[in-house]
Amino acid sequence: MTDISSHMPSPPPKWVENFARVGLAAKGVVYCLVGILAFMAAFELGRNSSTQDAGKQGVFQFILEQPFGKWLLGIVAIGLVCYTIWRIIQAVQDTENKGNDAKAVAVRIRYLFSGLVYGALAYLAAKMVLGQRSGNGSGSDSRETLASELLQQPFGQWLVGILAVGTMAAGVYQIYYGISDKYKKKVQGAGLKHELEGKMVRMGKIGYIARGVVWLVIGFMFLKAAMSSNAQKAGGSSDAFRFLEDSSYGSFLLGAVAVGLVFYGIFMFMRAKYQPISTS
Repeated sequence: MTDISSHMPSPPPKWVENFARVGLAAKGVVYCLVGILAFMAAFELGRNSSTQDAGKQGVFQFILEQPFGKWLLGIVAIGLVCYTIWRIIQAVQDTENKGNDAKAVAVRIRYLFSGLVYGALAYLAAKMVLGQRSGNGSGSDSRETLASELLQQPFGQWLVGILAVGTMAAGVYQIYYGISDKYKKKVQGAGLKHELEGKMVRMGKIGYIARGVVWLVIGFMFLKAAMSSNAQKAGGSSDAFRFLEDSSYGSFLLGAVAVGLVFYGIFMFMRAKYQPISTS
């Protein structure tokens, strides 16, 4: 007699869901701190507050300087590793059943790219835990290095230009994603009370728009680097914050974006707790 149970699919692995939730929480920590430090820089709150301290590496340095800082930063690094693994699993295993058409492949590539980016951040955090520091705290050095390497290649300006356009397109998509309410599917179906879901939706909308603005500015700086063939004009999030701060009504503009990034971080916490995670 055939054992029917042997042909039944195995239940989805719980560890994948756990990795996703830990990773989303770690991402929330990073974005909340980025937003808080950017807001402090905008209105010169606190001692020696500057946009340079509001980049990802500046945030890691801030965590490191707190009591039990190495332990705290180590936990954040582990969380970012979890996020990286989850994103790669999403891309490779197609856990959300996106399929294999062009649109689905693009989404899965976006998941993979996101995983690689946060994997690099996890590596940076781990290095700082071990006492190895790099750059100026803003994260701009890595982007300048990338722009410099690309500019040295054949058609280097075109390569940097393509990267700039891609980054700006990602920023536009983030803004569209927020305005169109497409992100709502992240929390829909979790059985939340209407009032709580409404708060999550509003925070998510503001957060995605703020994140999109930062990506647009970073892409614009890459575009300037491409047009002038000068890698030093490329920059990271802290340079984007400085760009916003130097514009008209800069403090208020940077302050608004900073609040949006805090909201994005809170939305990540909510996703970590309530988002249905597909693992099979």
